[in-house]
Amino acid sequence: MLIESFQNDKIKNVTKLLADNRFRKKSKVFVVEGQQENERALQYDFEPVEFFICENIFKGKLPESKIHQVSEKVYEKIAYRGSSEGIIGIYKTKDNMLSAFVPKENSTVIIVEGVEKPGNLGAILRSCEAFGIDALIVADGKADFYNPNVIRSSVGCLFGMEVYDAENEETLEFLQKNKFNIYTTLMDETAEDLYKRDFKQRSAVLFGTEHSGLSDFWVGKGKNTLIPMAGSIDSLNLSNAVAITCYESLKQKKG
Repeated sequence: MLIESFQNDKIKNVTKLLADNRFRKKSKVFVVEGQQENERALQYDFEPVEFFICENIFKGKLPESKIHQVSEKVYEKIAYRGSSEGIIGIYKTKDNMLSAFVPKENSTVIIVEGVEKPGNLGAILRSCEAFGIDALIVADGKADFYNPNVIRSSVGCLFGMEVYDAENEETLEFLQKNKFNIYTTLMDETAEDLYKRDFKQRSAVLFGTEHSGLSDFWVGKGKNTLIPMAGSIDSLNLSNAVAITCYESLKQKKG
């Protein structure tokens, strides 16, 4: 049956899932739009609930799950991207408990404290996935992993990454228990160049918000680290700083 009404209960549910973080958490499901993003979600074993397909737009292979056909006008109502591919999937969320992470001997972990902007988190996820980071931990975070803008800006990289949400105290305890080298990014005279750090051993690099940096909780908890720069600017955009750090980790491991 073709869904043509905006008042259809399923269409109302999708719209609410897109707009309401609390409703997503309560429902334990989230929305994925786009062919590549849905393919990645299925590839990494996220459990699909149902799909909404607009036949006039969608050109890919239909997923083997419950499918609802929708009109173009209805699809435009539930699509949150400017350009789209005619497919929207609903998936069950996964638990993001840090205790589930089992690090390797040379694992590199990126930790971002208090990150709020979904676009920033998505860009960070993309860099972490591209450069082989073993896990991303959001410490005392306010961002929702399953926000549509996180999925969009990460181009679905969220699905192939180990991602965890934990308080600062839990994060520090985990790092110490698993004998990680802890590298903080506080702005002071004790900092040494990123390129002098050893990423062939278990390493965790911590970043704070662009506005205020790492909180006082992390003062004295690790070796302070900076990215050397030649210009007059003394700091970088958070996602850029993370990307450079991720690349340095990969370069050392391959070197």
